[in-house]
Amino acid sequence: MAHRGGYVDEADADRENSLFSFAQAVALGYRYLETDVHATADGELVAFHDEVLDRVTDSRGVVAQLPFREVRRARIAGIDQIPTLDEVLESFPTTRINIDIKAEGAVTPLIRTIQRHRADDRVCVSSFSHRRLRQFRKSMPHVATGITAPMVALSAFVPLLSRYIPLGGQTFQIPVTHVVKGCRIRVLTPNLMAAARHQGLRVHVWHGLWAD
Repeated sequence: MAHRGGYVDEADADRENSLFSFAQAVALGYRYLETDVHATADGELVAFHDEVLDRVTDSRGVVAQLPFREVRRARIAGIDQIPTLDEVLESFPTTRINIDIKAEGAVTPLIRTIQRHRADDRVCVSSFSHRRLRQFRKSMPHVATGITAPMVALSAFVPLLSRYIPLGGQTFQIPVTHVVKGCRIRVLTPNLMAAARHQGLRVHVWHGLWAD
């Protein structure tokens, strides 16, 4: 799964979540892309990770506080426009896309975008926020979603209980380990794998850490 569009070349690593990076990943044979979404002040849904433009673009400001026309002027790595999720779905019609909801304001625009493209069966939606996922699932219960952090912890450390209660999603999307107050805790445990097998769930593992 090409994270933030895929870091496919060291020279282009800072062009994350751009149509260029997505296209490079697809050209390499990736069938699954990962991106994040935020909504602009006027409700346009953009494929972008940070809540601010500062880190990866030549502009500054909070995405949710800016109109789309200003966000559109920003250039990722000084080169690429920030794409809308509409553009990502239209540009790569045969790929499947994992979408991380990064802000409350992005939930409703995401629902409308998925409906507009009839993309229900080619997306999986996740979020670190249980509230965002609950809101999304209420409107689109048939769309695949990730399992929230509390249920991940339950599955990793309370094996019998997690095998028999609904976990609320179709896939675990986890790091191997998680850092809590300076202590590294293993998330990818035999207990979690057993719960996944018992309930017929997918497990997506990424390199890196959750950190408080």
